[in-house]
Amino acid sequence: MPLSARLVAPTSVGREPRSRLAVALIAAVLIVVVLLAGCVAPKNQAAGPVPGTTSDSPSAEATGDLASYYTQQLEWTACEQGECSTAQVPLDYADPAGPSIGIALARARATGGEPIGSLLLNRGGPGASGVDFVAQVKGMVSEDITRQFDLVGFDPRGVQRSSPVECIDDPALDELIAYDPDYSTDAGIQEVIDIYGELGAACEQNTGAALGHVDTISAARDLDVLRAALGDDTLTYLGFSYGTALGATYASLFPEKVGRLVLDGALPPDLPSAEASEGQAVGFENALRAYIADCQAGPRCPLDGSVDDGLAQITELFERAEANPLPTGTDRALTRSLAFYGIALPLYSQSYWPLLTQALTAAIDQNDGSLLLQLADQYSDRQPDGTYSTNSLVAFYAINCLDSRASADFDAMRAEAAQIQAAAPTVGYFFGYGGTVCAQWPVPEVGGLDSYAAEGAAPILVVGTTNDPATPYQWAEQLAELLSSAVLLTYEGEGHTAYGSSNDCIANTVDAYLLTGAVPAEGTRC
Repeated sequence: MPLSARLVAPTSVGREPRSRLAVALIAAVLIVVVLLAGCVAPKNQAAGPVPGTTSDSPSAEATGDLASYYTQQLEWTACEQGECSTAQVPLDYADPAGPSIGIALARARATGGEPIGSLLLNRGGPGASGVDFVAQVKGMVSEDITRQFDLVGFDPRGVQRSSPVECIDDPALDELIAYDPDYSTDAGIQEVIDIYGELGAACEQNTGAALGHVDTISAARDLDVLRAALGDDTLTYLGFSYGTALGATYASLFPEKVGRLVLDGALPPDLPSAEASEGQAVGFENALRAYIADCQAGPRCPLDGSVDDGLAQITELFERAEANPLPTGTDRALTRSLAFYGIALPLYSQSYWPLLTQALTAAIDQNDGSLLLQLADQYSDRQPDGTYSTNSLVAFYAINCLDSRASADFDAMRAEAAQIQAAAPTVGYFFGYGGTVCAQWPVPEVGGLDSYAAEGAAPILVVGTTNDPATPYQWAEQLAELLSSAVLLTYEGEGHTAYGSSNDCIANTVDAYLLTGAVPAEGTRC
């Protein structure tokens, strides 16, 4: 199935090595982490504004029918993540007097007493839960951050606990994820469009009116309500992957409310879908090359010969899985799509490359797809009992179909897919024909903003990794250029997102910005 730009941060961030990143990977995450160290010490520039002080009485900042949302008192109760609450926001900001929906929040209180403010967290997706992210972040960011900030995660509208998008049952989702489309004929392309059309119809039937209001602009407006309800004068925010697009949208809507925004693993919100798909495909082709080179340098690698020979063997595996899905010892065979998901997951972190070697050895040498299937199930949040622990995949489709729709013209899609395939011969197949997904989506597109310059905003820190496969480095350069007050911090390494890569230069620079507003000098590289 076409993957497009499903972007989410690692489940573990902070200063320790990412040895647990793949444990709870969000559905359709396509990112790889290789840890490199070393940096050039940054030179600080002028500090940004002090974060808003957390209080029990948020100040009124909106008038009319929005005022009650901005002045609402949040009620917190103990929960697994620390404290949990629900904020009310309008279903439709064009009709704030109309129905409301709840946005789920989780908070880990600052350990040092009176906090300097809230640090709102978004892990990406779109479709990833911020409530679940809090517990992971709490134990992995620096003590200075946890001492001085309340860490606050939220499930954006449409996600998990916040008026979630609901579509099909788990067996049907199994079929969707395992499905191998045939793009070689008009009939095959139309079949994919019809499948997604049926998915959209089911989402509309089971989600209701909320399906038309899970767009990123509405989510950014929610973010400002959350800021006010938490008692913060300005927003302090740490957004990864798609969370950078959400943060950039917020800054463009509310530039005067920008406090300190860290946007790591950049996705420019105005990025054309074709450019996003090709950029990711090339990134993952390169990541696969890096894995194969490492594998072949070791004592036991199922991929013989050169790196190009290894890529050819993986292509052969994909073709074999499509023609005759591999047995797995269960009633679910390993299709071409499932084989790709199983390969993508361990590319997420170099520490999981040995798992990929084991799974490929079983698949190539023994025609046993069981290990790749287990990895594919982790990839899509499928539990051993056949249930899915999140709604991330359907939320991803619903949000993206409101934000931007690629052309569904058959000739245009064929040309785009051919270009992607030429750029990434091994994995390009999985990134083409993105226009099929939203061609029959039942609610109209919302689109994006006319401008993302965020004129007048305080300095915003954009973080980019030079060899990031999921959000290529040039996207960080583009986002830093797009936002008028942005400063680019570069991590010279591999992997998706930099904060949490065990690189002290990145960690110290980001922490200094969040805690004091100190902005690194232009051109700072770690």
